[in-house]
Amino acid sequence: MTDTQMPVGADGQTPGLPASVFITGANGFIGRALLNRYRALGVEVRGMDLQADPAHGVVAGNLTQPSQWAEHAKGCELFINTAAIVSLAASWEAYRAVSVAGVRNCLDAAIAGGAKRFVQFSSIAAMGWDYTSAADEKNGVVIGSDYRYGVAKGACEHMVLAAHAAGEIDCTVIRPADVYGPGSRAWLSEPLKMAKSGNLLLPNGGSGIFAPVFVDDLLDGVMLAAGLPQASGQIFIIGGEEAVSCMDFFSNHWRWSGRTGSPRTLPLAVAVLLTRMIWGFNTLFRRPNEVAPDVMYMFARKAGVSSAKARKLLGYQPKVKLEEGLRRSETWLRETGQLG
Repeated sequence: MTDTQMPVGADGQTPGLPASVFITGANGFIGRALLNRYRALGVEVRGMDLQADPAHGVVAGNLTQPSQWAEHAKGCELFINTAAIVSLAASWEAYRAVSVAGVRNCLDAAIAGGAKRFVQFSSIAAMGWDYTSAADEKNGVVIGSDYRYGVAKGACEHMVLAAHAAGEIDCTVIRPADVYGPGSRAWLSEPLKMAKSGNLLLPNGGSGIFAPVFVDDLLDGVMLAAGLPQASGQIFIIGGEEAVSCMDFFSNHWRWSGRTGSPRTLPLAVAVLLTRMIWGFNTLFRRPNEVAPDVMYMFARKAGVSSAKARKLLGYQPKVKLEEGLRRSETWLRETGQLG
């Protein structure tokens, strides 16, 4: 399938194609991929991100100040919120401002602008990391003072589903698995930098479960969910064909960086203690850094996730095997000068 085709479900489910789409976080990895896919289909696409991109219809703004961009969303039939704090080391205050108040701002802008469907990007992190069998949409969301990124994602889901239950706007929540592919900072560029410096660290011997989904497959799942009536009011996990160990996945970065052997590991308790100390130091001296305990928890995930619900209701079928996705990812890293 090419990027100029709408996905069709396994049982012939054909999603409706919106006339216009508004995307927050439109310059980001997933936001830009969605923008390009919808635009290739002839859809009018507008968006918002921290930096404007007039050539792609993207205005500058952030979720906490909707007056900067809400007018730009008026008249768009579909509203997709991909904007978020993409960090495992942010403060509670930042998560509340963006993942709770900011999401409510998006809902208000979508409703005022006449959108028919609101799609919220959450994450499988909303379910935590400590489950012991493949997690699905019936799993509870994580709560507590640890794993705050996941807690924030659960909070954003509550905000959206409450609006749907109240009849304010038709909503769907997407929980992507670990999205990788050309353009991925989180799972390609940043781990590669860490591997090059020798600082790529995995807990528990790298036995934690990584749930990769190639970006093109994620787009298929999102477009099916955004365009099918049976997705209304639902949460969908969009994952790939296979889960692997963190050691298996990130050993690719170690190899790409020219290193032999495998990434370094520590027992989870030691890794959490070490990263907590580094995180506290960086917070004290206001040094932004993604070294944080929650990273170690994420890399210690005990099981994968299930996309069975998306397969059944949407006909979702991931198509890009991990080997092929990694090959395309390596090609992109070389083309962009991140690998020699």
